[in-house]
Amino acid sequence: MAHHHHDDHEPVHEPVHEHGHGAHHGHTDLDWAEMGPMLESSAELFASLYERALGWLAQEVTEPGLIVDAGSGPGVVSCLFAETFPGARIMAVDGSEALLERARARAGRQGVADRFGTLAGELPDVLGELDYPADLLWASRSLHHLGDQRAALAAFARHLAPGGTLALMEGGLPLRFLPRDIGMGRPGLQARIDAVEAEWFTRMRTDLPGHVAETEDWPALLAAAGLKHTRTHSFLLDLPAPASDRARAYVVASLSHMRDKLAEGLDAGDLATVDRLLDPDDEESLHRRPDVFVLEAHTVHTAVRPG
Repeated sequence: MAHHHHDDHEPVHEPVHEHGHGAHHGHTDLDWAEMGPMLESSAELFASLYERALGWLAQEVTEPGLIVDAGSGPGVVSCLFAETFPGARIMAVDGSEALLERARARAGRQGVADRFGTLAGELPDVLGELDYPADLLWASRSLHHLGDQRAALAAFARHLAPGGTLALMEGGLPLRFLPRDIGMGRPGLQARIDAVEAEWFTRMRTDLPGHVAETEDWPALLAAAGLKHTRTHSFLLDLPAPASDRARAYVVASLSHMRDKLAEGLDAGDLATVDRLLDPDDEESLHRRPDVFVLEAHTVHTAVRPG
């Protein structure tokens, strides 16, 4: 059974860089080991966004002993935690051993291997294997791959030390990468892609094992898990045109990843436009256009386990 993780992400609702691994997902055909380099590159593109998010967390979470990255993927963000909190031990948790191997290699390259551990298994149950509770548990877009989100949040909360913080990255604004009118096809393509993606996301959630429908009021769900002092902040990634090679590759990967899902929901004209955008030989493609950019927002919600 394939899983998800968080330096990956599913475009366009969730771009290719970040996810909750340890959640069953219908992608049995995905080879995470093979996708590792792309997932890492995409997560690195978002490093500035994550650094700002971690800086915001660091204002509230002082000198944590153990930080758990629940759904770590190849460990790009786990290693940013090691950098942001030089006194902390980091535990990267993911359903893919191949990606955790990349995370360990990255920690080695960055000189933090002595305080970096990994744990392979399905969320949230695998958290029972932690040696001690977390002072900060980070779940970046991993929760929505778990059927019963309320129960998973309660489990996350149980693995916090008294006074520990749960930080949840869920929601935000979907990726924008082209102007409304791109000079071919009908204007407003991305809004129509968003609508198809939203339907796909609903089906993905509904098909999860043990799915429970839940109002996505994250602060209310954190409070229901017994946590206090909820805070919310959104972080923007704004990479204007002309896109760097890495930003352009991210956009191409995001739209490519969506292509099969879009076939069900877009009309023939829009699909033809998508195919032209993905065709490296087309002058109007994402590979060549000067007007490609990356604009995306991620929202982080935090709450604290009472001391």
